[in-house]
Amino acid sequence: MRSTPLTFCAAAVVAATLVPASAALADSGSAQEKGRASLTASPSSVAPGGEMDLRLEGCKGREAAGVSDVFVSEARFSPAADGGLFAEARISSDASPGDYDIRVDCKDGKGAGAAGKVTVIDRGRATPLAPVAAGGGGTALFAGRDARQEGPGTVHAVIGLALAAVAAVAVAFRSARRRRPATD
Repeated sequence: MRSTPLTFCAAAVVAATLVPASAALADSGSAQEKGRASLTASPSSVAPGGEMDLRLEGCKGREAAGVSDVFVSEARFSPAADGGLFAEARISSDASPGDYDIRVDCKDGKGAGAAGKVTVIDRGRATPLAPVAAGGGGTALFAGRDARQEGPGTVHAVIGLALAAVAAVAVAFRSARRRRPATD
């Protein structure tokens, strides 16, 4: 007898929960369906002088342009093989680490444009791993050192003279041994 009101209450709670969820799902749609473009930057973190790929979805035209304070030049989008628009952008080699905004505008005005971010990271100064076949190789790392520190010092000269003296004494003893006549 008491189960009927409990069943109706449970059904009312379930209906109240599902109606707002279905309305929210019906409202959500892709950026393309709503006339907005979406931008994807890969990789999202780049070192100064590096390159990144930009992918734009939802722009109805065949051209778009992307700009950022960190780009060397404007990124020009063109149609990608699998749909959407694609561009490559080079990060300025003197860019400071931090987050930078990317703004993209569709050229034909059939899209509202898109925005994104790129993070410039500091990877330190690059050094060669092996000598380069184009001149001095790794010698540039040593060019700034003080000239007085190069070459043998006084300690090296004394050690060299001591070794030379030991070698001379050894040769003299060996020569003296050979000159002695054999006694029988």
